[in-house]
Amino acid sequence: MTTYLDYNATAPIRPPVIEAMTEAARCHGNPSSVHAMGRAARHRIEAARRAVAALVGREDVDVIFTSGGTEADALAVRGLGRDTILVSAIEHDAVLAAAPSAARVPVTGDGIVDLHALQDMLEDTQSGLLCVMWANNETGAVQPVAEIARLAHAAGWLLHVDAVQGAGRLDPADLAEADSIALSAHKIGGPPGVGALLIREGLAVTPMIAGGGQERGRRSGTENDVGIAGFAVAAAAAAEERDAEATRLRALRDRIGQGTRARASEARIMAGAAERLCNTLSLALPGVAAETQVMALDLAGVAVSAGSACSSGKVKRSHVLDAMFPDDPIAGQAIRVSLGWASTDEDADRFLHVWGAMRDRLSPAVR
Repeated sequence: MTTYLDYNATAPIRPPVIEAMTEAARCHGNPSSVHAMGRAARHRIEAARRAVAALVGREDVDVIFTSGGTEADALAVRGLGRDTILVSAIEHDAVLAAAPSAARVPVTGDGIVDLHALQDMLEDTQSGLLCVMWANNETGAVQPVAEIARLAHAAGWLLHVDAVQGAGRLDPADLAEADSIALSAHKIGGPPGVGALLIREGLAVTPMIAGGGQERGRRSGTENDVGIAGFAVAAAAAAEERDAEATRLRALRDRIGQGTRARASEARIMAGAAERLCNTLSLALPGVAAETQVMALDLAGVAVSAGSACSSGKVKRSHVLDAMFPDDPIAGQAIRVSLGWASTDEDADRFLHVWGAMRDRLSPAVR
């Protein structure tokens, strides 16, 4: 049986989510239809909007359901109508691909946006759109988005926050001043293929997909009401469990980090001095390629990732670690261990056992 430690790629679907989706699937009806079955589907969607907004503690936003976090990011970047765009150097590929010519804000060696450089870049232009993720999907480094929002607004800029990894794990008060927020259901135990863009009330967004005028004309296409029903249940569960799960997962994360360091003094924790997500550990083994580590662990029945899981199954050098460690081979030697709602002490122990054996076999430090 595989020990699954890749929650930042996708989380197992929670059983109550499956139940809610099954119930919704049995009550079919187009949410745009005016008959009773259509109205029932519409009611589920509107209730889900409230649950998703509550996950990030916002009542002053419009919730636009999308096919996932990638589409939500793209809709914000392309739809908010700002000619000048800045992105942090550690943004998810969804943001980088949507704004390929955007200037990149540098980060520190701990993967935190350089606020002095950011302020200078903001002041160079009257207004635009700044994109900074709440927490990095690879290292777990948490960005000071409240301070970043203050800097952006003082310079006349909008702030878009990719909150895909932070939602349900961090204090939603951090997002109080964000102008738009991207979320994804499957990172919190909901179904894949469902996400949302939350935009501040009164802020216009140009749709990327036109047609039937769904989502108040901002994202056409019949809504995935079955998936949205699952998203609502996952959002409510993640919000309710946030504090207790943060404590539990942080203990598991630190158990793994301390255990690997005790076994191998050469091991390095990326962004180790920064505030990090409770569930995320980026662990480098110098001299051993990340791809080699991922494959070795997989063969031993432990599933982890190296970098983002959005590259068609490929393991490639991380642009996030490149930004943190330019011209340093360590950027290609780190794996990501990520935990979630079903992770256990036994999972941590299994990883430590398998990782230790792998290290003893592959690390140049023991040769």
